[in-house]
Amino acid sequence: MEILAFGVQADERPLIEKAFAPHHDTRCVDVFLNEDTAPIAAGYEIISTSVNASLNNRVLQTLAAGGTQMIAQRSTGFNNIDLQVAERLGLTVARVSYYSPYSVAEFAWTLATAVNRRIVRASNRTRDFDFRLDGLMGRDLRGRTAGVLGTGKIGEAFTRIAHGFGMNLLGWDVAENPACAALGMKYVDKEQLFAESDLISLHVPLLPATHHLIDASALRAMKDDAILVNSSRGGLIDTDALVSELRAGRFTGVGLDVYEAEAGLFFLDKSLEAVEDDTLARLVTFPNVVVTSHQAYYTVDAVSQIIDTTVQNVLDYQAGRRSENVLVPAAPRS
Repeated sequence: MEILAFGVQADERPLIEKAFAPHHDTRCVDVFLNEDTAPIAAGYEIISTSVNASLNNRVLQTLAAGGTQMIAQRSTGFNNIDLQVAERLGLTVARVSYYSPYSVAEFAWTLATAVNRRIVRASNRTRDFDFRLDGLMGRDLRGRTAGVLGTGKIGEAFTRIAHGFGMNLLGWDVAENPACAALGMKYVDKEQLFAESDLISLHVPLLPATHHLIDASALRAMKDDAILVNSSRGGLIDTDALVSELRAGRFTGVGLDVYEAEAGLFFLDKSLEAVEDDTLARLVTFPNVVVTSHQAYYTVDAVSQIIDTTVQNVLDYQAGRRSENVLVPAAPRS
């Protein structure tokens, strides 16, 4: 059997082909799955998709009509999939429920330190042989307060690094993580976290309850010189509200690896096209903002784990096995 993998990056392709080789042939395409590209899947029983795939009603209808029966998504998040439609069509959907949390946590810290110490601005200057220090002053992180929204595996890894910096720790989550509490984290309501944190990092999933978790009110509650980092999902932040606060001269720095309207932009080369997204175009002009294109997970360790789990999901489907990675069909209620 041949597996069709959508949205495959150049660095990712040899890893996918090697992992599937003992079991199946693979056809890797760099286009992302959406309404225009869904017909490519005709005749493929099993397809694999990336985090920026669009698996809405029309796409799922096209896949089912073309003979697809199983979708193996190469990501943890699945807010891009209409699971109710998939179940109605009899499709099996699986995801990767776990991969290296260190990849994302370390990258979140990369963004935090980059904006704090003005690394991008400094690098651009030295390329022009401008070695002045004006405007490059940062702050020590030791003794300051890190606020972590979401203290699961990634949030815990981020917290351990913050502890290594010697920071005070505030956390917010629906359930406390004993490992974070053991590091000295104090769990507080999110309003207190916003008001007292010098650095805020987001590590919660995108759900209806967390959409625009960082809205205009939350942004106004933060310190004027706070650092805000989002390496989770773009929809956690109201980007228009963030732009308004940045225009007012607030925040030491903002590091964003995700953007709420990133579909159709991130992972693609748009350098020769007119920028149609006015919000993103304005966002990247601020000197205290660093935007990267959803690369926090992109280490050989994490991507290898993602691919290995995807292969196992396919094998489980073929053997009729169920695992925690299966989203559809839904697990029976007890």
